[in-house]
Formats: sequence, structure tokens, C-alpha cells
Amino acid sequence: MILGIGTDLANIDRIAGTLDRFGDRFRTRVFTPTELAKAARRKDEAGTLAKRWAAKEACSKALGTGLAMGISWRDMAVSNLRSGQPVMELTGWAADRLAAMTPPGHHAIVHVTLTDDHPWAQAFVVIEARPGTPQP
Repeated sequence: MILGIGTDLANIDRIAGTLDRFGDRFRTRVFTPTELAKAARRKDEAGTLAKRWAAKEACSKALGTGLAMGISWRDMAVSNLRSGQPVMELTGWAADRLAAMTPPGHHAIVHVTLTDDHPWAQAFVVIEARPGTPQP
């Protein structure tokens, strides 16, 4: 069953401007070390971070809270499987919210997809509850 859906569209140029203006203060407030390391290896750091920004916004919407209800930016982190598929890991308040919205006897899966076409970065997040316990 679907527990939540969220989407967000971010302007890559706006994120680039924020990086120029606030630098590491912005980076460390919003992104995890894993996300920052991935972006640093990319030619388009701003585009990589803009996609992750959009994913965090989309995830907060799928959780039904937005970012105004106590979720920290760093409670939601995007990484990639070896295949390149993006995955979202939740910690802190975001993980607590996910647990609270997951029905008994189910486990939650957070699906995320990212795309960009300069100057736009977009993310979709779908939170699914499946019966039983997660498979390894």
C-alpha cells in the first residue's frame, strides 16, 4: 500500500548561487558527508546537490510533514546502489515519523527517483508499506 507520495522541482542555478554565497555552512547544514563526497566527485556539484535537495523536499512531503515539523535536512540522505539507483535512508525524526505511519505487520520502503535537465532538478518519492519483514 502507498503511504505517501512527494515531488519537488529545484533550480540548479539557485542551488549554485546558495553554494557560492554560503559555502560549507550550507553544505553541512543540509547534506550528509556521503552526499557531499558524491557531489565533490562530480563535474556538476550544484546539479548533484540540487537533485538531493529536491529528494529531501519530496521525502518530507511523502512523510506528510514538510520540513516545518521537526525533520532535519540531514535526517534524509540519498545514496546510490552499485547499479546507480538512488536510495533514501531516513534517520532521526524522519525515521520516527516513517515508523509511526507504517501499519503494524508491515515494513516501509522509500522509493526515490532523480532527474535533471539544466536548470531543473526533480525528485519523486513514494513510500510503500509491504506486509511482513524486509528481505535482506
